[in-house]
Amino acid sequence: MSKLIINGPKKLEGEIDLYGAKNAVLPIMAATVLNGGKNVIKNCPSLADVHSTFKILEDLGCTVDYKNRIAIIDSYGINDFCIKENLMREMRSSIIFLGAIIARCRKAVISYPGGCELGPRPIDLHLKAFKQLGVEIEESHGYISCKVDKIKPQNLHLFFPSVGATENIMLLSTISDGETIITNAAKEPEIVDLQNYLNSMGAKITGAGSEIISIKGVKELHDTEHSVMPDRIVASTYICATACCGGEIVLKNANSLHMQSILVLLREAGINAEQSGKNLNISCKKRLTSASAIKTMPYPGFPTDAQAITMSVFSKSIGTTVFVENMFENRFKHVEELIRMGADITVDGRVAVIKGVKNQLGASVNASDLRGGAALVIAGLGALGITEISNIHHIDRGYENIESEFSKLGADIYRISE
Repeated sequence: MSKLIINGPKKLEGEIDLYGAKNAVLPIMAATVLNGGKNVIKNCPSLADVHSTFKILEDLGCTVDYKNRIAIIDSYGINDFCIKENLMREMRSSIIFLGAIIARCRKAVISYPGGCELGPRPIDLHLKAFKQLGVEIEESHGYISCKVDKIKPQNLHLFFPSVGATENIMLLSTISDGETIITNAAKEPEIVDLQNYLNSMGAKITGAGSEIISIKGVKELHDTEHSVMPDRIVASTYICATACCGGEIVLKNANSLHMQSILVLLREAGINAEQSGKNLNISCKKRLTSASAIKTMPYPGFPTDAQAITMSVFSKSIGTTVFVENMFENRFKHVEELIRMGADITVDGRVAVIKGVKNQLGASVNASDLRGGAALVIAGLGALGITEISNIHHIDRGYENIESEFSKLGADIYRISE
């Protein structure tokens, strides 16, 4: 097991090249199953979840070549429609393979997915939509078995704008006869990136980024190349770290339009953020003030993935800030660890009240999930003394060599193995 050791606080200065978004590249990698050919995915980050996805693809019969953030995936030789239980349990987003495998093989068998324990993340919206599209589904002993003779295009309404359900419907409906329309679709930028990728291989999809998406089925798809969009949550992590520590950084290839709900909040609290071409310039020269109530919502609202990292910032602000977590019921696991570092936080159900303190102290803490782990890194960077973070395999799921990247900005952070 590895740990991160941080000696803070130090102001952050320098430039960071943003890599591809985890939440965009994973469904894109699942989509490589569809065309039965060569897929070149550029700006593909070296994350634990990405390498877990490689293992699933290879187990299905694909060939994978990966180096220098370029993944070449050939899905011609797929010879299986089952994903082994141990591979499914490595990450929750593995459910996104279901739509792609059914579309390609007309059947699929998977177990329920694993990943961060953030509370119930039901896949009933996925399965209900699949049934409406003509898929026969049997659930037994923790496994989901699906088969279909012919996709039946439908007008589908999602009762909640689920990102995963939206993506799975897009993947399942791409190869079909007729038009499937999703209403109340998820609007995240990663949905747009998936649409762009699928269209680059010959799909006919429009409307991504809005609440109505149209998928006009095609009979076949072809080889393609695609560059993955930059990771807006990783960008937000560096922004929050700068807000917590002070300093000036440049995020290269950042798109501020994807982070407006976060940037508006932090600007009001005291940071400066300016887009200059493809770069985002961030500076923070004073202790931040508190914010009004922060409520996590589907995009374009405040993202649940940014709740923990932003809480680390406001733990050191002037005044009181209230967070309301509307997406996942167990997404306050990082709070206890922040309290160990001196934060003043009270939790009541889905509400957390943070009374800002001037200084926090380094401590030995444990990452319990991906974004909570990133929040502890931010807190450690801004705390007095040594912070030791365990269970950092959670952080590695969504951050590529986080210690190396922060070191480029002048942070005193390194990894040790036990």
